[in-house]
Amino acid sequence: MPIPGELGEERWIWLRLKLIADAGLVGLPNAGKSTFLPRSARQNRRSPTILSRRCNPQLGVVNADGREFVLADIPGLIEGAHEGAGLGDRFLGHVERCRVLLHLVDATTEHAGKAYKTVRAELEAYAGTLADKIEIVALNKIDAVTADELKKQKDRLKRAARKTPLSDFRRHRRRC
Repeated sequence: MPIPGELGEERWIWLRLKLIADAGLVGLPNAGKSTFLPRSARQNRRSPTILSRRCNPQLGVVNADGREFVLADIPGLIEGAHEGAGLGDRFLGHVERCRVLLHLVDATTEHAGKAYKTVRAELEAYAGTLADKIEIVALNKIDAVTADELKKQKDRLKRAARKTPLSDFRRHRRRC
């Protein structure tokens, strides 16, 4: 400890803060995460176009079946995010602090299975522990595709994720 009046040490210290949330919304950009959060959480109903232009995760408190939990909207992950492409490596640090991942996949994308695998590959490449987290897979924007296209996308996503994706949120929301 320096004696009063003597020179001390000067240092630069970089701190990396990570959000703590019970669940994190992950997916490619434009998968519908920023629209999903305000509809499921008790927060202001801000315009999704405003939310999608941000560079920071958003938090919301969800009340489901008499329980509350914090849901974090992690901005979209792109290929190469684990190496710093876009701002992905900053976002992936927040995912480490989530207990459960809700992986949203856009039904209007060209191939739902490939979209799922892109995000999974980034999670695994960033930290192997992210791949071990509990994951709920959901197909979003199902009202924007035909019934045939929806079935095709569900099948693609089911093969890629090796689990049946949720796709009808209205049915699940009634319980909330």
